[in-house]
This record gives sequence, C-alpha cells and structure tokens, in this order.
Amino acid sequence: MASPSHFQERSPIRDLGLTIAGTELEPVLTEFQQELEQQGIRRLKPHFYLSTEWGVPTDTISIAIPFYLARPDLTAIHAERVGHLEGVGRLELLRYLRHEMGHVVNYAYQLYEQEEWVKHFGSMTQPYLEEYRPEPFSRRYVRHLPGWYAQKHPDEDWAETFAVWMTPNMDWRAAYADWPEALAKLEYCDRTMAILNQRDPEVTATELDDDVRDLTSSLEDYYREMAGPEGDPLPRGLDGALQAIFEDYHQREDLTSQAPRRPAMELILRLERDLVANVFRWTGHFPEPTRRLVQHLAERARHLQQVYPEDRETTVAVAITTLVTSLAMNHVFRGSYLP
Repeated sequence: MASPSHFQERSPIRDLGLTIAGTELEPVLTEFQQELEQQGIRRLKPHFYLSTEWGVPTDTISIAIPFYLARPDLTAIHAERVGHLEGVGRLELLRYLRHEMGHVVNYAYQLYEQEEWVKHFGSMTQPYLEEYRPEPFSRRYVRHLPGWYAQKHPDEDWAETFAVWMTPNMDWRAAYADWPEALAKLEYCDRTMAILNQRDPEVTATELDDDVRDLTSSLEDYYREMAGPEGDPLPRGLDGALQAIFEDYHQREDLTSQAPRRPAMELILRLERDLVANVFRWTGHFPEPTRRLVQHLAERARHLQQVYPEDRETTVAVAITTLVTSLAMNHVFRGSYLP
C-alpha cells in the first residue's frame, strides 16, 4: 500500500476511511476473543474501536486501539515521527489487549469500589500522573508492559495484574513465587475472576473517546500535538563522554585498527529506535525524552566530527547504549540527567 500523499497527511483523519474490518487487526481480535472464552470470560464482551491511542474510556467496556495500527503505511509514519510503537505485531497486540481488558473488567464490575481491591491496589482517586518515577524490579508489582507500568496508578496496577493472570501458558504462581505482594494480587485476581465469570457486568456502556470517525485533525496536526513542548532541558557537558567513546575525526586514537572510519552520528541514529524502546522497558524513562536525548547526542557527535572504526561497531554500540541508559536512570531517580 502506498504511503499517504501530502494531501492525505493534511486531510482530516476521519477521511482516511480507517476501520478494523479487513485489516491485520481483525484476526488478532478474533484470537483475543478466543482467549477470553478460554478464561471463562463469556458474559463480558468488550467493544473495539480505533482512536488516537490505547485506552478504555472510564466506566465503559470499549477498548481504543491506535488508528495507526490499522494500516502498515500509517504504522511506518508513526515509527518515523514518534520513534516508539505500542502493539505492533500479533504478540504485542495481544499483550496490549490483555492490559486494556483489565480496565474493562475493573469498570464493568466496579471493582475499584471493593475494599479488598483497594487493599491490594490503592484508591482510584489517587492522582493519575503522566510522568511517574518507577522503582525498577520492585517485587510489589507484576511485569507486563514496558516501563514498569503497574507502578503508574492503582488502575494500571490492576490492569497489569489482570494481563499477567490472563496470559496463556503463563505459570504466574511459579513466576512470582518469591514476590509475595505481587503474588497476592494475582491470587486475588484469580479468586475474583472465578466469581465474576458467573455474573453479568454491571456496566455495559460503550461510549467512545476520540473515535477515529470523528477526528477532524490531520496527521500533521496529530503529530505536531504529540511532539508537545520541549520538556526538560537537554543535558550540557556530555561532549567528554562522547569523546571517551568515539575517537576524534582528526586524530585516530585507536591505532590498532586500520578499518574504515564511520560517522558516530549515523550509528547513534541507527540505534535510536531500539534504544528508545529498551530504555523505556528497563528504566521507565519515557520514549519521547529518550528520543530527544539520543538525537541530541547524535548532533553533538556531528558537531565534534566524531568517528569510530568499522570493526569496533559492536563495542561502540554497547558503550553508547550504556551511556544513554545511565543518563535515563539518573533522570528517573533524580529528576535530571546530570547533577
């Protein structure tokens, strides 16, 4: 399928004719519904629709799927403009659907009002912050989506717990045997679902938030808004770190290698997508600022005219990955990249 024309990128998204039917999403949703059946979830039937991002409108049973997942060309544009994709491919789609189904169950049966739910997960009235500082590898929470997402809010903690419980062939009792608090949440989920599967849902509303058929903004508008403000200032004083990794263009410090020299900037930008995804997964530092950080390092490397020996690329890639991860961890724990 051809990429959207410039005209299409400036046209309202609602005019792109996007639907779930007939796309690669459709068979995955069929498989997901079979998973629900296998888990005994037969009375609660979620509604799926295309929107701007993953989510479940509060107190509904509607699951929003990002519109860019409906067409490969739009997925490619999103990867280029944002650098981070959520739910691409069958396995990742199912991963995100299980998480969102957790929200559906929570709202459909109003679990958040139950004393035991609050005991395990906390109050739904807790502020929902887009920026949060997780504790990596905390044994109080399950691991499912990247970024230690269960630590963001009680609603997300439940959704992640439910997703782990729902995952086929997942021996969660063995996996979390040494994580008593996370295991207690999973056991609560298991007991609760055995009861709920015998009851009709209390909430069946399917109101939609930002339905793709109503989006008057264009692709250009959408990605301009996603870019948002610049956020935290980029760290200064990293030239020394880069110089410790790459050799100077004018002085070939690594005289043991006669391999051709490659521009450091090109390597950093080539690593960008994997760095953004994996730094988010393991540190909780969000993709958008990580991407800005990586691009900043690439620009500084260009300005310093830095290069590296072609036969040392793996070593250099590990070094730059370690640098970005260390800076991200600093930001997660201290609120800034550098002291």
